Amino acid sequence: MNFDDDDAPPDLIGADETVEVPEEKAKKVPITIVTGYLGAGKTTLLNYILTAKHGKKVAVIMNGHSSALDIEKSLTVNKDGEAVEEWLEVGNGCICCSVKDTGVNAIESLMEKKGKFDYILLETTGLADPGNLAPLFWVDDGLASTIYLDGIVTLVDAKNILRSLDDPAGKVEGHEDSDDHGPVMTTAHVQISHADVIVINKSDLVSGEELEAVRERITSINELAKIFVTSQSVVPDLEGFLLDLHAYDRVDELDRAGRGHSHLDKTISTLTIPLEELTTNQLTAVDAWLRSVLWENELPRNKAANGPAFEIHRVKGRLFIEDGAEKMVQGVREIFDIFDSPAPSSGDVPRKGKLVLIGRHLTDLDFEKSLLDAVRTAA
Repeated sequence: MNFDDDDAPPDLIGADETVEVPEEKAKKVPITIVTGYLGAGKTTLLNYILTAKHGKKVAVIMNGHSSALDIEKSLTVNKDGEAVEEWLEVGNGCICCSVKDTGVNAIESLMEKKGKFDYILLETTGLADPGNLAPLFWVDDGLASTIYLDGIVTLVDAKNILRSLDDPAGKVEGHEDSDDHGPVMTTAHVQISHADVIVINKSDLVSGEELEAVRERITSINELAKIFVTSQSVVPDLEGFLLDLHAYDRVDELDRAGRGHSHLDKTISTLTIPLEELTTNQLTAVDAWLRSVLWENELPRNKAANGPAFEIHRVKGRLFIEDGAEKMVQGVREIFDIFDSPAPSSGDVPRKGKLVLIGRHLTDLDFEKSLLDAVRTAA
């Protein structure tokens, strides 16, 4: 995919007929990234969004490489021999766009040309790494003023996901060296590790035992994600599945992450580090520790200098400060933020903090000791 901001957005069909909307106070629109392997059911799910009478005003940005879909066939048109972007109003109040590059330009075009929407869904290609896409909505000042990242939803095929996780052919590009230190990291791994919601689709094609094995393997990779089980991409409600996820302004899911890690998957795991109430100096130490781990890929006070290179895909946390403040931590790859909790815990909740990491080679190094040593030193 191409995310070059220097590229001008393609002209919209009928753009000269756009009706001007009176200016009003800007309201940020939530965007959900929908990812998953080809055949997982993304197209069927998006077809439902574009045709069902659900009462939501949703803009769906579909990648131009999806399998044949009746709606999509009418979208891609040619202009002077080149494929261009076209927006199509559909009967249920939603709008659909098909583009070859589902990047920043398509979203900016949508916000500029088509007025107000309640939600945006951005479909990625089957081989896309959502970790490369998510940070765009934090670091692009223009986008940050009009939209916010609501969450990442990954669809998996219950029948084939275990095979995909173990298939060397699905190796993520650029990880050849690190794979010498352990099992291959596939695209399926990174799509699961970055997800806030995981939809196990095609459950009708597997037995109860097989489905449980799939659920356990996925949970061993990502303990934080909500998991839903469906067949034929039928979702009972859009809220919580695709919309209104609030994955980046809440940390309720931290309660799902237990201390320690599961070893069912040898490639990616979830690590939970408990933290007592912090002083202001200790909060600064946590921030410095995260900068070292995420920016420099260095684990402070790590004596195993020759260990395998680790990768952090997601960071979430809740931190309690002695002055009564409550902080949240959110991070994707090297981008992270520590900010005041918009909904502080009630007074009867124990002020016990927690930092959760999802990534590669977390079980080979002592992250907990490293962080707690940094905190104690700053006391």
